[in-house]
Amino acid sequence: MPSDEPRSYCPINLSLEIFGDSWTLLVLRDLMFAGKRHFRELLQSDERISSNILADRLARLVEHGVLTKSDDPTHKQKAIYSLTEKGIALLPIVVQIGAWGSRWVSDAKKLDARSRKVLRELQEGGPRVWAERMEALRAEHGA
Repeated sequence: MPSDEPRSYCPINLSLEIFGDSWTLLVLRDLMFAGKRHFRELLQSDERISSNILADRLARLVEHGVLTKSDDPTHKQKAIYSLTEKGIALLPIVVQIGAWGSRWVSDAKKLDARSRKVLRELQEGGPRVWAERMEALRAEHGA
């Protein structure tokens, strides 16, 4: 089977082939919640992603229309990554993964107080709060 063929045509598999690895989800998290938009900012996350993996994940997300990449008008050697509507639509999934982790993974208790507060507000606020955050992302990312 050629490498561009999916393992299966199951919608879950097809989705996971785009955003299902941990690095991609962490990049999406940083774009959604940490306001990171540049390669260097994304490179500085706590998880210490390597530059070649980050470049690969960003290219994959751009290729699949989850992100756009444009020139930064303030610096000609920088690019700005922006979430598309397709990317913004992943917010409830990312929130639910965080909710699951905060409930079932014991090390999640070590999360800093500010992040815990944001996560709790997103979890308890449900779809109404998610919609507000998604609208803020649309404004911030021009989607």
